[in-house]
Amino acid sequence: QVQLLESGGRLVQAGGSLRLSCAASGRTFSSLRMAWFRQAPGKDRDYVAAISASGINTDYADSVKGRFTISRDNAKNTVLLQMNSLKAEDTAVYYCAAGCLGVGDTARCSYWGQGTQVTVSS
Repeated sequence: QVQLLESGGRLVQAGGSLRLSCAASGRTFSSLRMAWFRQAPGKDRDYVAAISASGINTDYADSVKGRFTISRDNAKNTVLLQMNSLKAEDTAVYYCAAGCLGVGDTARCSYWGQGTQVTVSS
């Protein structure tokens, strides 16, 4: 079993930056592929980024490529999402997920956090 707790979401102005953090419990963290998703009000949950268990391989949605960076620290059981050049359309609840297979909106993950709200004011 893996439990995930996101933090770092807040109100920020367009063009600003935020760093989201996801703390994971469980001894299998370093073997799990991790991902971030987001859900805007009234919309489906969308894929944002994923990172391999080793941290070597990453993948991003086209909408965030070049602006967001996913990383992990297996010694600290933590996954980060650095978000730069934020836009109003980035406003959403951001979810951390673990044990993910595939990429994009077809990715399937076994464990999910409760989410953290990111609001970007224009």
